[in-house]
Amino acid sequence: MRSSLVLAVTVVALFTAGSASAADHEVKMLDKGATGIMVFEPALVKIAPGDTIKFIPVSKGHNVETIPGMLPEGATPLSGKINEAVTVKFDKQGVYGFKCKPHYGMGMVGMVVVGTPVNQDQAKAVKHPGKANQVFATLFTDVQVANK
Repeated sequence: MRSSLVLAVTVVALFTAGSASAADHEVKMLDKGATGIMVFEPALVKIAPGDTIKFIPVSKGHNVETIPGMLPEGATPLSGKINEAVTVKFDKQGVYGFKCKPHYGMGMVGMVVVGTPVNQDQAKAVKHPGKANQVFATLFTDVQVANK
């Protein structure tokens, strides 16, 4: 009986410890932000596996969706609706590129790095329209600087 109680307490403690370490983050979708027009703020978010991000459409006319080729193997693609807040739990390590579909060519893109950017080379190889290429070049530079 006593060993069953100890086992039950241990299991509860392990589950509680795992959920207590997860963090919640927010990314805003904006017409105008600190870095320009049509932006995600922040555009680069570094988190731990198990953390959650809520993408919030502060300005109307925006959505969030992952970019094919810019997410770790086995990760579930994301495709939110226009003007819809979306909450995502990130469990797989790697680089996740995301965009606002209507404003992709204007450079409304961002990046989430979960743990180690294991798929960084694959994600860098993806081509983007218009200003999105420039924004991603800057974000990848910021990731490299942060990892040194």
